[in-house]
Amino acid sequence: MSLHGDALAVLEAWAPPDAAQAALRERYVGYLREHVDAMTRAGRPHHLTASTLVLSPDGAHVLLTLHAKAGRWFQFGGHCEPGDDTLAAAARREAEEESGLADLRLLPEPVQLSEHAVPFCADDGALVHHLDVRYAAVATPDGRHAVSDESLDVAWWPADALPDAELAPLVARAQSALASASSSGGGSMRAASDQPIR
Repeated sequence: MSLHGDALAVLEAWAPPDAAQAALRERYVGYLREHVDAMTRAGRPHHLTASTLVLSPDGAHVLLTLHAKAGRWFQFGGHCEPGDDTLAAAARREAEEESGLADLRLLPEPVQLSEHAVPFCADDGALVHHLDVRYAAVATPDGRHAVSDESLDVAWWPADALPDAELAPLVARAQSALASASSSGGGSMRAASDQPIR
């Protein structure tokens, strides 16, 4: 299956948590059906991107990047690349490249969709929207993060003291997904709350 086909299948199967997310899901699905280049950074007028919110094992902290171009704290993410086989693989790759962490445990389904304008994405001055598909992942307790060329900083933040209030809904959905994965017997997702965050 192509990356385009995988993204379409993932979004068609995804159960949105509310009406607003359901409307976005229909927007994404419709856009994918109409644009064969929707998964590429050259796709116009918009394109899909993939991102990942990295959680501590107990979900009490989140690892964020201070984005060099935007100058704001975000989850890790970006454009899909030709080598990405699936949307989830793109989200994980972006998180590992931008955080310096290996062995991230990606939760299997998206936790949030977000459409937003990205002024610096187009060279021709046209307004491009990222149709972002957001996943959540759990870092290993002993993981050491690093700052990539795309970031000014990478740091752990308490989930209840975020640097940007707009991140709160994403964090809440990621925490809920982590709790569901842990309670359903996902042994690799079980919390290790006694481990320090570095």
